[in-house]
Parts: sequence; structure tokens; C-alpha cells
Amino acid sequence: MKYPLYLIFLFAIASCAKKNDQCNFLDSKTVAPDSEVNAVHAYVSSLGLNALQDPSGFFYKIKAQGTGQEIANLCTNVTVKYKGRLTNGTIFDSTATNNTATFQLGQVIVGWQKGLPLISTGGSITLFVPPSLAYGANQSGPIPPNSILVFDIDLVGVK
Repeated sequence: MKYPLYLIFLFAIASCAKKNDQCNFLDSKTVAPDSEVNAVHAYVSSLGLNALQDPSGFFYKIKAQGTGQEIANLCTNVTVKYKGRLTNGTIFDSTATNNTATFQLGQVIVGWQKGLPLISTGGSITLFVPPSLAYGANQSGPIPPNSILVFDIDLVGVK
């Protein structure tokens, strides 16, 4: 039995593809409501920043695009240095000066899931995340309900 050349090619490609059965994350379709987007925009404007708005409703400022070839996705492990703060300046979490944190991108808040792929390894970004793309109406440790969160993130590695 003869198979068309394209079927053989597709089979060869499919059998070489790396399978990751442990990752079943789906891209979030969550979009922040206008009231939250307006609040984040007002905060960013009060700082005099020219931050860009993602269609989902968070704002971001890329400080360095990065020079690495790796781009994060929901199924990759990312290694980062970061600082998270509230809009009043209170730092609620950070990696120490020389320490990093590693996690699968699909396991964190939507703001990070959508923001980190905007830069590559070696890049640096500030995310301004509305509540619905973070912890929403739930308190999370020292983070009050319905908080806008600000993250300064350096993307150290992607695997």
C-alpha cells in the first residue's frame, strides 16, 4: 500500500514532536471589566507612564525585550526574579536580590500567563494587573480582595 508523501511527512513530524502529557492548561479567555481597566489606566496615568494595554485588560511596560530565543507559554517552566506590590507601594512578595523562582506558567495568575510571553529570556517587564486577572474578590495572603497588582519581572529562563 502506498501512502502519499505528505502523509508520511506528517506522520514523521508527529512522531518526533515532544509530548507533554502533564500540561493541559488552556489559554484564559478572561477579560477584565471596563471598571477595572479604567482603574488600572488611571493608576498608570497617575505615574506618567506610557504603558500598553493588552486586550484582556492588563497594562504593561516592557523595559527590555530580551535576547533569548525562548518564549514562555502555559506549559513551560519559567525562572524569574520579581517584585509584586500593591498600588499603595506595599510589597507583598518578591525574590531576594540574587534568588529566583521557577514555576509552570499555566499555574499562575492570568496577568502573568498573558504578560510573560510578551518578552523573551533576558527580558524585563512591568505588569499592571486588574483584580479579575489576578485574585479577584478573594484575599490571597497579604493581598486584599479586588486589588490592582503591580509586578516588576525579569525573565531569567524558559524550559
